[in-house]
Amino acid sequence: MLFRSSILVLLQKESEYRKFFVAGLVNGIGDRFCQVAMLSLILSTTGSGLAVGLALGLRVLPFLLLAPAGGMLTMRFSRRKIMLLTNLIRVPFALSYLLVNSADDLWILYTASTLLACAEALYAPVRKSGIPLLVQPEHLLKINGLEQVMNGTVLIVGAFLGGITSSVLGPQAAFITNALCFLVAAVMIRKVSFPSGMSTESNGMSLEHVEKTSAAASSNPSVITRANGAVHVPSVIWRLVRPSVALQIIILFELWVPVINGIDNVLISVYAIEVFALGDWGVGLFYAALGTGLVLSNWCSRYFQHWLLPGVVICLLVEGGLLMLLSMATLPVIAVLIYILLALMSGVGNACLDTLLMCETPEKYRGLIYGLVTACSSSMLGLSMFGAGLLLEVVEPRKLGFAGGLGFAGIAVLLTTYGWLRAREAFRIRRTTKRT
Repeated sequence: MLFRSSILVLLQKESEYRKFFVAGLVNGIGDRFCQVAMLSLILSTTGSGLAVGLALGLRVLPFLLLAPAGGMLTMRFSRRKIMLLTNLIRVPFALSYLLVNSADDLWILYTASTLLACAEALYAPVRKSGIPLLVQPEHLLKINGLEQVMNGTVLIVGAFLGGITSSVLGPQAAFITNALCFLVAAVMIRKVSFPSGMSTESNGMSLEHVEKTSAAASSNPSVITRANGAVHVPSVIWRLVRPSVALQIIILFELWVPVINGIDNVLISVYAIEVFALGDWGVGLFYAALGTGLVLSNWCSRYFQHWLLPGVVICLLVEGGLLMLLSMATLPVIAVLIYILLALMSGVGNACLDTLLMCETPEKYRGLIYGLVTACSSSMLGLSMFGAGLLLEVVEPRKLGFAGGLGFAGIAVLLTTYGWLRAREAFRIRRTTKRT
């Protein structure tokens, strides 16, 4: 009761974000309805893990090119209009799934999934980078924790009910629900009011600070803006990332972790349907377990207010251990419990990661950096899911799952080592400067 009350109080204080939250909730629930039905339809039609990997991979590969474009659009166009348009254009694509009746029609599903992903690639960085504009700075970590609650609720309601809907009413009902959710989300987005003016300050670092730091490190720094006012993107990214070890670790995280995460995304359906023989409702059950963990993570993330970067690495290390345990689980109830703990760790880590990124990036370029980060993570995730589908043709699912957990643990160690080496280097430079 206290947990629910704290969420309601926070949403009451942040009225503009509340509309944002509801729109994201509705949007996500519809998408999960569609995803569960789509994966079940593919497996029942083809029985191929490769087909699942291909479908999931096509959903995220467009992020490679379009996510940075979405971030750059925020510098020239209204966030509200971008999100409104990308929701509306997804309605006909979502309804095109209704035309899939056999394996010969799967090309329609793959095409629609790719087009939906293109719209989402534009939408996601615009939405994420807009959050700090709608909330008070002191509530930022709590709001990012609340974003994990939203993701968890989406999984619980969207995936679990989506699995039931697909089993009882057929996948067509789930596809229609997805289209309706896009319409409702568009209505909610239309009511959101963003601040009319934007400064170039962020919670943690101003653009002027970035420029001074970069100028000190280079005798001939390139300009951030050209004479005609256009942004020189590589220069902006270099000036932001070079002086910030935190941003460097975030980018490394977004490049490496999705390589392993893609395996988990494919294995959820495979574990439920093939390993534990639970059928469609098992897919929804496992996603609901992940949702439960994400909801619980909001309560835990508040304890990492002053330990954002260590929190990211610690959670990743624990996730690796849990994935290895999951690969050895024999009872569905044990798998459900492990999925809850996995999502709890992931939710805390994501809240810390998002808050750190928002604090380290100047407001004016936050959309650009989010576009870059989204492109990196999503493109690697897409390649990973496609690769996982290929591996499942020759590797037993449990062995692949264990390898994924080992990979998470290894990445956590590498990120810790990199952070320690950079901290040691900075200490050495400061000590040398004092002596001179």
